Amino acid sequence: MCETFLTAMSTDAQISLKTRKILFASLLAIICVALVYAALQGDKPWIVPEEVRRLRNPLAPSESTLKAAREIYLEQCAQCHGEHGKGDGPEAMMHSTAPADLTDAGRMNTVTDGEIFYQISEGRKPMPSFKKRLTEDQRWGLVLLVRSLSAPSVDAK
Repeated sequence: MCETFLTAMSTDAQISLKTRKILFASLLAIICVALVYAALQGDKPWIVPEEVRRLRNPLAPSESTLKAAREIYLEQCAQCHGEHGKGDGPEAMMHSTAPADLTDAGRMNTVTDGEIFYQISEGRKPMPSFKKRLTEDQRWGLVLLVRSLSAPSVDAK
């Protein structure tokens, strides 16, 4: 009777070990697929609807608007994009997709205000959507601020 019990227990233990190995391998495969998918998504260009692309910023640049936008930027964006917009924030390295360098005038001159507004509003992993977190005017203020980050500085003469 003891031998039967030991044989049955060892068979159960083998099944349990085999099941755990299969579950572990499956979990590992799912993680790998998710990482590859995330890496491939980061290289895709933003697809912005044409009507949004053509939008113009309704806010005029002013010191008060830029100051308010700067406060929002430092609270919501600087962790990834960096204090000065270079994409070098303290959390930038934690993401598979590097944050955009908002100081790159060559790149920033190729996007419209509407495209920047759309990207802020909709987000894309790992960047969150700010459509519900910020008002429309706050998001347009951020567009003004982002534009100012790539503008040549007045001191540079």
